[in-house]
Amino acid sequence: MELELKDFELAQERLKPILHHTELDLSSTFSSMTGGKVYLKCENRQKTGSFKIRGASNKIAAMVERGEKCSVVASSAGNHAQGVAYAAKKFGIPATIVMPKAAPIAKVQATEGYGAKVVLAGDCYDDAYARACEICREEGATFLHPYNDLEVIAGQGTLGMEILGDLPAVDIVIVPAGGGGLLAGVAAAVKQLNPRVKVYGVQAEGADAIAQSFREGRLITTESASTIADGIAVKAPGDITVELIRRYADGVLTVSDTEIADAILLLLERCKQVVEPAGATPLAAVLSGRLDVKGKRVVCVLSGGNIDVSFIQSIIERGLVARHRRIKFVVTLVDRPGSLMQMLGVISSAGANILQLEHDKLSEGLNPNETNVHVSLEVGGEEHGDAVIGALREKGYVVESEI
Repeated sequence: MELELKDFELAQERLKPILHHTELDLSSTFSSMTGGKVYLKCENRQKTGSFKIRGASNKIAAMVERGEKCSVVASSAGNHAQGVAYAAKKFGIPATIVMPKAAPIAKVQATEGYGAKVVLAGDCYDDAYARACEICREEGATFLHPYNDLEVIAGQGTLGMEILGDLPAVDIVIVPAGGGGLLAGVAAAVKQLNPRVKVYGVQAEGADAIAQSFREGRLITTESASTIADGIAVKAPGDITVELIRRYADGVLTVSDTEIADAILLLLERCKQVVEPAGATPLAAVLSGRLDVKGKRVVCVLSGGNIDVSFIQSIIERGLVARHRRIKFVVTLVDRPGSLMQMLGVISSAGANILQLEHDKLSEGLNPNETNVHVSLEVGGEEHGDAVIGALREKGYVVESEI
């Protein structure tokens, strides 16, 4: 179970006519926030929107070289599906992707748009995987594992070779980890090229099987994987990937969902980068101080950008509340003409922007002539929000609850 430098070099040659060479962007904002030089490896701008095309394309290219031109099957509801579909079409091989029935329509359509046949089966990934295995037996097809395959790992590792080619003096590379294919490949490639460079993986706190495996020095699976970072929500990492990570990586960190959400919002605001939750975990680790990068040249791998638009809205809402730029409270008013306008005048004079108002005359404890008004405001921060509440109280309003 070994990957040599020649395996990564061969993969790199295979992938040259297929991939974008994604940029390495130095962020002055994140550098000033951390005291290091923070570079972003923008794999969210890769073909199909993620790094997954690397491993899928290298695997299929290797199969074609060996004369294995049978159809391929994969089970995935995300980036692996699109990577396999694109690579299979590129090499003229039929591909079937099995997705759970609840897979987002946009992802189903994107996968079909790359030329694959999509089969919807079951309610979760495990059901889809079981159906994919059945199809392989029925049709004599080859199953393309998303991470626990040496040729897939070699393809993912080309990302590490690109980083060293663009920034030879890099000190630290930080990589998202779910099943472990990307971390295993990048760590193995980077360490064989330059052992001085530190390579760390990052997982969500609610899906930390690789972090546990690294600490214990053996493969550990978890009973659940609960996180907003669905791309790395893996309960059972690969035995191949865990062994390579144990051998080559310098550590595996964990971050909270709140820290991931904050990183997504900062990437949107400061860098104009659309990044999915899994891809934001390296930056979350740096900004939260999980890893001290002061005085270091560090590369955060933004592994993908396939995020639902509705989820972006949720992240923005969550981030604004966390930063005290959005406040919600309830005020009880006498239900008579002009009372609402008087309260809104106080809010307007305090410089807050009204986002939403909702009347509630049915709350328990209200008199017949009273109404509760649920108020959502946009403010400039915690100090401004406190000033708005204070202005209301000075005018005699009682803020019954703050959310």
